[in-house]
Amino acid sequence: MLFEIEEMKRRRKNLGLTQKKLAELVGVSQPLIARIESGNIDPKLSLVRRIFEALEEMEGKTVNARSIMYSPVMSVTPDTPLNHAIELMMKHGISQMPVIENERVLGSVTESSIVRVLLERGMDANMKVRKCMESPFPLISPDERIESISRMLLTNQALLVAENGRIIGIITKHDVMRVLRE
Repeated sequence: MLFEIEEMKRRRKNLGLTQKKLAELVGVSQPLIARIESGNIDPKLSLVRRIFEALEEMEGKTVNARSIMYSPVMSVTPDTPLNHAIELMMKHGISQMPVIENERVLGSVTESSIVRVLLERGMDANMKVRKCMESPFPLISPDERIESISRMLLTNQALLVAENGRIIGIITKHDVMRVLRE
């Protein structure tokens, strides 16, 4: 039975499921899942079956970058007037965008980078995005799993999903929180 419990925990983590989410899927409490995984209780076989059935169902619904990305990606060029970038971000309710030119990702622009530049230099009607451009967001595959996406978002504002050299989507912390909440 210990092997099954270790397998259950491993599969739950590989799916990026919290103990709470697994408990909801199975219809039990989160503390019960925690006690099972820690080996503090010996669950009934029927409960172990329900847990594995829930895990198998979730594995069939693999959560990957393609399933949570936002598309199409809103972007600007280095020569886009900063005023226009700000308007786009406000209109669409986004806090960051990639800076792309000729299908090449050159950098990113974020609310923080804009505010920093405006505080340092003030607003100039002719100011371009290149004045507040930061490093580009990391590129990931559409098949990247939720676990690694979540880890990468701990240190990055966003991730760009690329396929065959083209940007097809963007993922932010908001997208991951939405999926984990469901």
